[in-house]
Amino acid sequence: MNLINQTVIMSDTLNFSAEQAINPYYADPSVDHNLAAAEHAAIYDGLTEAGVRVIKVPSPVGSQDGVYTANWALVRGDKAVLARLPNVRKVEEDYAEKILQDLGKTVYRVPNDWRFSGQGDSLPCGNYLFCGQAYRSDPEAQAFAADILGYTSIQLQTVPELDSNGLPVTNSVSGWPDSFFYDIDLALAVIKAPSANENGLIAYCPEAFTDDSNAKIDQLTDIDKIIVSLDEAQHAFATNLVSTGETVVMSAHAPKLTAELRGRGLRVITPEVNELAKGGGYIRCTTLSLN
Repeated sequence: MNLINQTVIMSDTLNFSAEQAINPYYADPSVDHNLAAAEHAAIYDGLTEAGVRVIKVPSPVGSQDGVYTANWALVRGDKAVLARLPNVRKVEEDYAEKILQDLGKTVYRVPNDWRFSGQGDSLPCGNYLFCGQAYRSDPEAQAFAADILGYTSIQLQTVPELDSNGLPVTNSVSGWPDSFFYDIDLALAVIKAPSANENGLIAYCPEAFTDDSNAKIDQLTDIDKIIVSLDEAQHAFATNLVSTGETVVMSAHAPKLTAELRGRGLRVITPEVNELAKGGGYIRCTTLSLN
């Protein structure tokens, strides 16, 4: 079996807040920092129990979302493609670059001011790279990252957030289009990478994707699929998980997906997370995989 997500970076919750509403989940600006820290610690404990090595770094001062390290970059081996983030997260870019360089990574920046949301919008699955677009990442940036890191990209798109007139919503803070699935890790999770002897496995929510994207996913014959309901994806952050290929650290509020994974022989660990979700991030968001 190809084990995945064996080493990750986590920061801390010291600078976490929910003041700048840069995605649809920012409904409550009040944050209980003690509870957020406890949730973050529970994620850490779940990961270490799963056998994941966690590298801890301080969160960057001046960024409410610095706890969501998944958005800092996309890393493979000794190379990292740095993210280009929304306006209120800009301080994280130079900060992440230094951390990755200190870890021995060669860091690449995407050209031409293309948006790129790092691992949050680019999920490796063996040599495949499931890519999101339209909200936090441009397809040109995804293609650039895939080329640098040696992936075959599968370009997908999730459905937009709509206003009362059925029109796509533009976020008033970032100025970018918005979606409840603004990063692809809110709609799709990699559970196992494909190997020579075994199919890969993903969990995804078809209702979160456009018809064209669902067709692309259906065409993958070497990847098995678990269907996730819209309710568990959007309200329980079901796909925002970390899998090692043997153990899955995931939402405590997604019983259908939990049962499906356990039925396939996977171990499941479910830390309680609520406060961190006020920023539209969950378990996957708090970790940046280094392999």
